[in-house]
Amino acid sequence: MGVLYGYFAAADDDDALRAVVRDDDQPSGTGYDQLVVKVIDPMLVLMPAEELITGRSAAEVEADPRHCSLVGMVGDGEVVVVTLTNALRDALATRDGRSLRDIATNWSTVEGVFRHEADPEDLTGFLDGLSEIAGRAVARGDRLYCWLCP
Repeated sequence: MGVLYGYFAAADDDDALRAVVRDDDQPSGTGYDQLVVKVIDPMLVLMPAEELITGRSAAEVEADPRHCSLVGMVGDGEVVVVTLTNALRDALATRDGRSLRDIATNWSTVEGVFRHEADPEDLTGFLDGLSEIAGRAVARGDRLYCWLCP
């Protein structure tokens, strides 16, 4: 089935951890504003898009303490939750559809990011969805996170 990635908004790190450490037998992220995808790993695959969206270099993104910082995990890593940067959230919240389409097109051509040819339309759909979550997160004062389920 492959790895699933759930991009979601939560009030804070404790709230984000509750999205995956559950005692109600619901899937990770249930009840949270989220987008579940395959392939788009927040550390490796999303990095070039974050650079394009925020205008920050890879070194600046990596130096951000909220870049893929571990929030917690279930068991021995059955599900892991990491932070996304506030800069990414804020920039996504203000991007329009045309801008995201251009970013997706450029992102799809970055060498070494995707194992197979990436479809710019699929990436645009992902960025549109994440942008909507980011906009709602900014309005509520929430942050962005990603849970990973190998």
